[in-house]
Amino acid sequence: MQLTFSHVDVLVSQLEQACDYYRQVLSAEISTTQVWQRGGLHVHYAIARMGKERFMLVQPLAGNLKALLDTHGEGMIYRHCYSTPDIELAYDELLASGVQPEDENGQPLAREALNSPAGARIIWLPKRFGHFSIEIIEAAGLEAFIDGAFAPALD
Repeated sequence: MQLTFSHVDVLVSQLEQACDYYRQVLSAEISTTQVWQRGGLHVHYAIARMGKERFMLVQPLAGNLKALLDTHGEGMIYRHCYSTPDIELAYDELLASGVQPEDENGQPLAREALNSPAGARIIWLPKRFGHFSIEIIEAAGLEAFIDGAFAPALD
């Protein structure tokens, strides 16, 4: 499977304060606030970018990530994210190795249901080590999404 490291996701309780902190301390460029809502999961998040390096600051409002934040507190890196040029091939390779890809809520994900609220096609590996999660996202969709999140607003 062809994978490239993309970013980590970090839980925060106050998205705007976290963005301001990393903007000031790391001179990070901060994206517009994004919303992900599907299947009981509801989060607001932003991308912090320093050159080619980036991470997502995720404020959960409902769902499994809200429970994780309430139990373990903020600052937790709970997910490593990788991109691939061909998400369907990655999906097929995972199935062939005996791994059923999942959605963001830990439910089995059908090959026809790879689209996400962010627009990119995406899958998750089942969690095997505590709360740690691995996400695989199609590279072209990811980069288009990130470019859009940093694009200036049109009036």
